[in-house]
Amino acid sequence: MDQKTGGELLVEALELHGAERVFCVPGESYLAVLDALYDASIPITVCRQEGGAAMMADAHGKLTGKPGICMVTRGPGATNASAGVHVAAQDSTPMILFVGQIERGMREREAFQEIDYRQMFGGIAKWVAEIDHAARVPEFISRAYHVATSGRPGPVVLALPEDMLVEKAEAAQPPAWQQVETHPGLTQMVDLQKRLWAAERPVAILGGSRWSQDAVAAFTRFAERFDLPVACSFRRQMLFDNLHGNYAGDVGIGINPKLLARIKASDLVLLVGGRLSEMPSQSYSLFDIPAPAQQLVHVHADAEELGRVYRPALAIHASPTAFCKAAEGLQPPNEIKGAGEAAKAHRDYLDWSGARPVTPGALQMAGVMDWLENNLGEDAVCTNGAGNYATWLHRFHRFRRFGTQAAPTSGSMGYGLPAAVAAKLAFPDREVVCFAGDGCLQMTLQEFGTACQEGANIIVLAIDNGMYGTIRMHQERNYPGRPSATRLVNPDFAALARSYGAFGETVEATDAFGPAYERARASGLPAILHLKLDPEALTPSASLSEIRAAAVKRS
Repeated sequence: MDQKTGGELLVEALELHGAERVFCVPGESYLAVLDALYDASIPITVCRQEGGAAMMADAHGKLTGKPGICMVTRGPGATNASAGVHVAAQDSTPMILFVGQIERGMREREAFQEIDYRQMFGGIAKWVAEIDHAARVPEFISRAYHVATSGRPGPVVLALPEDMLVEKAEAAQPPAWQQVETHPGLTQMVDLQKRLWAAERPVAILGGSRWSQDAVAAFTRFAERFDLPVACSFRRQMLFDNLHGNYAGDVGIGINPKLLARIKASDLVLLVGGRLSEMPSQSYSLFDIPAPAQQLVHVHADAEELGRVYRPALAIHASPTAFCKAAEGLQPPNEIKGAGEAAKAHRDYLDWSGARPVTPGALQMAGVMDWLENNLGEDAVCTNGAGNYATWLHRFHRFRRFGTQAAPTSGSMGYGLPAAVAAKLAFPDREVVCFAGDGCLQMTLQEFGTACQEGANIIVLAIDNGMYGTIRMHQERNYPGRPSATRLVNPDFAALARSYGAFGETVEATDAFGPAYERARASGLPAILHLKLDPEALTPSASLSEIRAAAVKRS
């Protein structure tokens, strides 16, 4: 067996386990890995900032189910990347972050950019380790793949001492990683069937990760047979066809009041894959803690999530993919007690998402969404970060297929642009649209350069109202007429796009949006459409002045 450097063994292991791409910002601390990648089959995407690179890796993991791979240098590189690690942790996304590290003989001296990565990432990563010997590289990479994808998926961080990467060793590679599935027990599935037979007002909520196209299709067939209303958790609308007759809407920020009432009045809630954390649980007010008033059946791939916050009436330890396959074997009763409720729930959703509120200004986001709904293909991928602007996408766009949504349940600003780059690289034949507020976009705006370098012809909708709109909304509600630290002076985003040799156009009226989008699409280039909104158009339901007036009246 030939001796190889630690860097060569690492890249060899990534190829063995099927890594599809590496997102990185280069650094001298892992030059040996970069050199090994020169001869490898794995494409490298060179990013502008480590936070953007880590968010791209997270988006890749979300959309493919395989660990997104990110490489950054030590110290500042690692601290920058931590933003993406936090997203992957809260969103249950498989991801592996490789971080350069000081030489082993320099430890504990506070050497140049030295950080204890176990201490730094210990609270947000599933596993943090340092590879001390080149011979153990294959072992650590195999474990990283399994830890990142098993149970509740999440990020793994591996530190790479600089001298270990040039050290030579003989090491055999293990078999390639395979997804480990956890299957539900037969007794539990029989119990679930009995509970569904007895339920008069059941509802399902789908969330989390470890889904697949086949799992979504299987759950759809199951829901049809039981005439079950199906909702999707916060920023997971792609888990059920939004125009299917059983779809009830999304359980997130600004939930449809009728859906909220339906869940509260239900006598059985089937929660599959999700954790029902703060946002979908309406700040933990939806269910009593620890014992919900509703009969809760919780299905999750990680046993430690079952009963951690909510005590379920029936806990099923299974991955969504395995559970959905088993659910197809359940038989509905001769007479479904809640027959017709799914159709009612769907009509409520159509009314809610079909409303087109009028807001101040010449550019109406309702008109923008109308055009997109009529002109985007069902396989188009939509991405976003955080901000009031995202409400337009979440409420008014109808997701039709699995793998068409990349958004942070962690509420991380700046996510939409790097996620769009990753989505386009993973699915080059599909249209990718990034929704980004002016504040959100400028968190990672430099990654538009990455899109241009990669030839990733995403279309970015820069929704500009000149402020951190969500924070301003909260200020007006709590401290009316006293805005502080929320005003933004913004660049000409369209001109910035053109400076990269990309497509850029400014849109200031509703009728101008469709033609501008068509020109962006026809250009075949990465594009930014700069949408200039009236600052009064703060939310779909209330203007800035209306929010302020309501707050004054309350006080």
